[in-house]
Amino acid sequence: MSNLTSKEANYKKIIITISIVIPLAVVALFRIKIPNVEPLSFLPPIYASINGVTAVLLILSVVAIKNGNRKLHERLNTMAIILSALFLVMYVAYHMTSDSTRFEGEGLIKYVYYFILITHILFSVIIIPFVLITFMRAKLGQYNDHKKIAKLAHPLWFYVSVTGVLVYLMISPYYA
Repeated sequence: MSNLTSKEANYKKIIITISIVIPLAVVALFRIKIPNVEPLSFLPPIYASINGVTAVLLILSVVAIKNGNRKLHERLNTMAIILSALFLVMYVAYHMTSDSTRFEGEGLIKYVYYFILITHILFSVIIIPFVLITFMRAKLGQYNDHKKIAKLAHPLWFYVSVTGVLVYLMISPYYA
């Protein structure tokens, strides 16, 4: 087994583990409420902003690579991954200290909200391995394979980032 194949096999094991552990951990931690702590009610606008910044970084990343600036493209995507991880930590921390907020809109807007919310949640789980595989392929210098999967990963990740902001904006009037 060559060094590259060995590295790729190790990355794939890590990607599979992360792609399974993160959603399971979020579901488990979502059910845990830390007693006798002040709710972290200041977090939703912060993590919604992080989603917005991530969306901007993803756009700038595409612009950078189309202009041939691979180093900037890599930095922007690395920052987007870091921000996504930071979002996840804040999101879980908020839900471990606060009750979930119910959307109280009625009529068509209720269906729009739930469509956006459900697709946001589904794609946020689905995107994890895609982002990590895309990142791994770039790190291994497999740029053609990187480019192929990025054509799927990028729009999904962008959708998750933008819909995260939309979900926050739609539910924010109902926060306690």
